[in-house]
Amino acid sequence: MFETPRRSATVLNAWSGSSEDLQQQAQLVSPVSTDNTGKKKKKMKPPQRSVSVPQLFALEDAADSEAEESRTGEKCQTEKHAEESVLRGIFKIEKKSCDVELRASRLVWTPIQPETPTGGSKAGMLLNEEYVELKEVFAVKLKRRRSVGQQKGGTLLGITLFHCVKKGKKLKDHAIHLSNMSEDHCEVWLRHFKDILNGFQNRPKSLKVFVNPNSHRKEANQIYSEQIAPLFKLADIKTATTITEYKGHALSALKECDLKEFDGVICVGGDGFANEVAYGLLLRAQMDAGRDTDSIFTPVRAPLPLGIIPAGSTDIVACSVQGIRHPVTAAMHIIMGHYQSVDVCTFSTHSRLLRFGFSAMFGFGGRTLALAEKHRWMPSSQRREFAVIKTLTNLKPEECELSFLPLKNPKQEAQKTTRFVLMLFCVDNEDQWQSIQGLFLNISIMAIPCLCSMAPRGLAPDTRLDNGSMSLIAVRNTSRADFIKHLKRYGSLKNQFSFPFVETYTVQEVKLKPRSGWADDSSEENVEFDTKRTPMISSEKNYPWNIDGDLMEASSEVYIR
Repeated sequence: MFETPRRSATVLNAWSGSSEDLQQQAQLVSPVSTDNTGKKKKKMKPPQRSVSVPQLFALEDAADSEAEESRTGEKCQTEKHAEESVLRGIFKIEKKSCDVELRASRLVWTPIQPETPTGGSKAGMLLNEEYVELKEVFAVKLKRRRSVGQQKGGTLLGITLFHCVKKGKKLKDHAIHLSNMSEDHCEVWLRHFKDILNGFQNRPKSLKVFVNPNSHRKEANQIYSEQIAPLFKLADIKTATTITEYKGHALSALKECDLKEFDGVICVGGDGFANEVAYGLLLRAQMDAGRDTDSIFTPVRAPLPLGIIPAGSTDIVACSVQGIRHPVTAAMHIIMGHYQSVDVCTFSTHSRLLRFGFSAMFGFGGRTLALAEKHRWMPSSQRREFAVIKTLTNLKPEECELSFLPLKNPKQEAQKTTRFVLMLFCVDNEDQWQSIQGLFLNISIMAIPCLCSMAPRGLAPDTRLDNGSMSLIAVRNTSRADFIKHLKRYGSLKNQFSFPFVETYTVQEVKLKPRSGWADDSSEENVEFDTKRTPMISSEKNYPWNIDGDLMEASSEVYIR
């Protein structure tokens, strides 16, 4: 949705360089600043005679030196202005009287050194200056003492600042209490704090929130109401919340909702729900741009950023973007206005868009999910284990033809910032395609690393979030024992791809064409197959795909870009 930070920095640097060149040229013509008097201007009038090349270089060096001194002076003046005191007063912090100073970029406080009865200061007392960066503060409130049931008024105690604290990969909120019982004093400080916080442009003011009450152990609604909603309210963020009632509810709502009044869309749930909301956002973008999804088209980016509050069983998308599965951390990233561009794939067949998604599995991954969906009455953890064991018991290969466009010049890894914005990366490249075919047990196409607790290195550890590429992982037909060894490697730190039957590629586009039908694995009959030779053949024409934990069925070749 936005340019990556690295690209933006390059543009800014180029503009700065152009400005400096213009300044230098202007100073060569008129080296006198506008602050000098008219007399000095007359004195410094450029000579009308010609100059030699050495003299010209000397004049240019002198002008460059003067320009550099001018820029250095301006920089020092700017830094000095940035650290100028805005307000200064006395507050009690942690039961200590402190000299508190509000500057343009930080709040600084120093404990006041007490005096002895004789009028001198205590020897050996150290004045430890402490501070908090204002860019880390997300809320400021007046602190009052109220009786039980009292909603307004109360005795003023001072001001409370809430700021974001990083502990490892987690983000938490922390409060700093500035105690002072003067109403006028606190009101002045509160007004200046509000003015500074309102100057941070990337922070959202209004959000559309979708909550899936059926995610995982049906804890999503509780997580949102108890942990996330109070933080949004504390940060003065207005929310319009929709509790979804059925599958596809969020998708339908996003097609009709007026998104102009919101700064972002939030989903609280698992990977399947995150995919549904992302699909709705992107589909809405195509509709607003007049794209015909029943034909070949170039997608446009999502109109709003998507924030994901993890509340599912694996939360692969949230873990890949945020590095951790922690609802409060996700909420703090949203409140602080952090963004991360993320590649999204389009899945289409016969020039018709099927859906958008971050990752997909065909074969073992698709059949396991299809079997689990038929046993929704079981608890989620038992359902997953049952589906995996049952699919491994009836392990069969798929006969497929894979065509892919390799990534010739992979982009360098983007700067490690934490941001949450959907980005579509479309490549128009006519390079030669490559093809492989045969029997495959599983095929994975992933645009993100797919981190989770069961795969600490990720299902595709070499994939980046926003470099415009996908990882294609093809597991050819092998014995059940070897395939299980490959699966177990995902849960360890060993390389899960160091098997002769596993092939990995970094690609831009993929076409997957199945050569055989799909048999229903839900049958209780345990039929033995020669997995090294016998492909699965059935009259059923639909093939199950696992798209971000959501089941999709396709009857023919699927094109992923």
